[in-house]
Amino acid sequence: MFTIKGKTGDWEVVVGLETHIEVLSKSKIFSGASADYNPTVAPNTQVSMVDAAMPGMLPVLNEYCVEQAIKFGLGINAEIAKKSRFARKQYFYPDLPQGYQITQATSEPAVVNHGWIEIIGDDGNPKKILIERAHLEQDAAKNKHDMHPSKSFVDLNRSGVMLLEIVTALDVKNPENNSFISSPDEAEKYLRQIREIARALGVSKANMEEGSMRADVNVSVRPVGAKYFNERCEIKNMVSFKFIKTAIEYEAKRQIEILENGGTIDRCTMRFNQGDGTTTVERSKEDALDYRYFPDPDLLPLVITDEQIERIRRTMPELPAATRARYIEKLGLAEYDAARLTESVDISHWFDAAVADKPERAKGVANWMISELFAHQENYDITNEKSGIVDGMRIITPTDLAELVDMVATNEINGKQAKDIFIKMLDGQNGTPRAIADKFGMKQITDTSAIEKIVDEVIDANAPQVEQYKSGKTGLLGFFVGNVMKKSGGSANPAVVNEILRNKLN
Repeated sequence: MFTIKGKTGDWEVVVGLETHIEVLSKSKIFSGASADYNPTVAPNTQVSMVDAAMPGMLPVLNEYCVEQAIKFGLGINAEIAKKSRFARKQYFYPDLPQGYQITQATSEPAVVNHGWIEIIGDDGNPKKILIERAHLEQDAAKNKHDMHPSKSFVDLNRSGVMLLEIVTALDVKNPENNSFISSPDEAEKYLRQIREIARALGVSKANMEEGSMRADVNVSVRPVGAKYFNERCEIKNMVSFKFIKTAIEYEAKRQIEILENGGTIDRCTMRFNQGDGTTTVERSKEDALDYRYFPDPDLLPLVITDEQIERIRRTMPELPAATRARYIEKLGLAEYDAARLTESVDISHWFDAAVADKPERAKGVANWMISELFAHQENYDITNEKSGIVDGMRIITPTDLAELVDMVATNEINGKQAKDIFIKMLDGQNGTPRAIADKFGMKQITDTSAIEKIVDEVIDANAPQVEQYKSGKTGLLGFFVGNVMKKSGGSANPAVVNEILRNKLN
């Protein structure tokens, strides 16, 4: 359990997350304008009259966006509301042309309700995190303040792109129920799970660096063992796992200091200062009344049928949690390796293609991907079918890696030779691993008589070291192994070398 020690005792942290992900669709949620929002696209070139809030322009709901929300809801074990409504959330800001945001009111059911995901808690055990709702809403435009010394500009390209806001829940009727995020590390694990699910389902890129995933972080604290929740403060628009963890810890300590000095926590919105990792009060926190929600008169209630839900359910791929469990239980991978290989659906598909129908390959393929291929991830893009260098010099396919792993397993080549072949592939050498091994004479010597001859030569040339070994300095075995491998050009089977040396030296 994560706790923070204060002057009066230990405190626990209560974290709520409102996570926004941009939903993948060709057009925006209420207009036919392109939803392929990209900062490199010229400003205000992907805008319809609806996005610009021209008088008389009416929104039309994008059915595909609704299906994406349903798909995500099924992915987080949630209930799908058969009927829900859109509402207008009133606030005035230059990036909101209408003067309101079309969303779903918090006082009514959203499309997605009462879900949960499972993470590994701080105690190392599975922990269920409750999700209150995930609702549809339109994104705002983007303000630009750095293009002119005295003017600000608005780019409407992002206006109307669909967002799915995912809100965690607190069991307020049972405050002892620890089904909430209670540490910075658990917050990161939860967000990574949300990202994995969204990517696996094709619902969102969920990329914090690009802004297609961001989170509002609500933090409160209470004494360990308390059976109540204190007031919270919200840190807006966080787009970095590292900064989210830093902000949670700092804000928790700030609140603890206030409470221990006899103060109270006022509900407010905080600003996170990246430079020094601190939070400062930005404004008092609005509540639902401040936004003056009311049903949007231009949009009919959203009705979803059982047939629609089941049709979408049948298209669902294996989710990351199930993939990890399969890797651990059926392929014998360690939890860490399984987690790395399910960071994206493309990586897991590539791994599955390399393992194919030979589960005995799994550990070897996993080791090579994690220790070697991922080390070059800045230059590589793993897709469902291939892993290729960006400049196109060489493609390393799952079949290539499978062959390399098999060659090591059958003692056709040793580990050093395999790495040399892998590097040659990275450098653009054409041909399969076996063809490269043949071309450069990289075949492992497994003939014991040939290796024994080299061992005899090394022993004869190092009589002083032989005497030292026999007198008890057994650590010199590595010296002899190294010399044999050097004399064989690295092609001798290390296991055979070790066995022959031990027999002769002893």
